[in-house]
Amino acid sequence: MAARDALDDDEVVTWWGLVIEGYLATQERLLGEIAERFDLAPAPFDILLRLVRSPEQRMPMSRLAREAALTSGGFTKVADRMVKAGLIRREPCETDRRVVYAALTEHGRQVADEVRAATADIVRRTVLEPLGTAEAAALAAAMRTLRAANGDGDPDTGR
Repeated sequence: MAARDALDDDEVVTWWGLVIEGYLATQERLLGEIAERFDLAPAPFDILLRLVRSPEQRMPMSRLAREAALTSGGFTKVADRMVKAGLIRREPCETDRRVVYAALTEHGRQVADEVRAATADIVRRTVLEPLGTAEAAALAAAMRTLRAANGDGDPDTGR
């Protein structure tokens, strides 16, 4: 309760507004540069990054949809377009017929590697340069704490 009493309501709401505005401005810039350089919409961009960082560069489609915050139908449409573009393929699970994996193709792996490198460069420029490494790390730690406190996923992996 001490934190509630020590801070004015307007100050707390302003802080949160600044967090949201800072995130949105940075995310808009990142997504704009990625779209310009790779002609990728936000959903396929997110999916490529998740897959390239996953074991065997594949993930169950239901989990990938959940992590990408897409409905089952919305994810299916995005996945269909990504299959058509040669970025991913669908793979059946050998042990459970109900599970289908989304897996990067060789082309998808190349694009995902390029997108990951570009994303890192953009984040260095838009986050690390203005904040510095210590503040950026503190921001990431704070967001991890908020995700664990308010989300429904695994607090360690974010999944």
